[in-house]
Amino acid sequence: MKIRKAKIWDVKFIHGLLSHFADKGLLLPRSLSDLYDHLRDYAVIENGEGDIIAVAALHVCWENLAEVRSLAVREDFQGSGIGRSLVEYCISDAKALGIYRVFTLTYQPEFFKKLGFKEVDKSALPHKIWADCVKCPKFPECDETALLIEV
Repeated sequence: MKIRKAKIWDVKFIHGLLSHFADKGLLLPRSLSDLYDHLRDYAVIENGEGDIIAVAALHVCWENLAEVRSLAVREDFQGSGIGRSLVEYCISDAKALGIYRVFTLTYQPEFFKKLGFKEVDKSALPHKIWADCVKCPKFPECDETALLIEV
């Protein structure tokens, strides 16, 4: 298994993987346009045959604050530590950028708590992070849990 930064030719597969889980209500959808606009945020994991089996993004939001978003692992690879590896990769990327506070908005809070994230009140996050929220079909009734880790 290999973690690498996403490439332009990965976008349609990333979109398909994220849409699959968004259709199940497990994460928020991302448009192709959004994926192309934020391609540099994304990392993928390939299996031994070169197929993408997981994706996650680290999105810089503000001074010393980034978000782990769009974490998805193909069902046939879940439970094998791949999601953990991607989150750790995102945290390492944040540290390399000089960012030591990383948050997530998620429907899977227990997963992130196992990695050291702590639940926080959404109002504790800067207003700037809510810019994407106005595009969300659930806005303003957000049902995601906010979690934060300081590294």
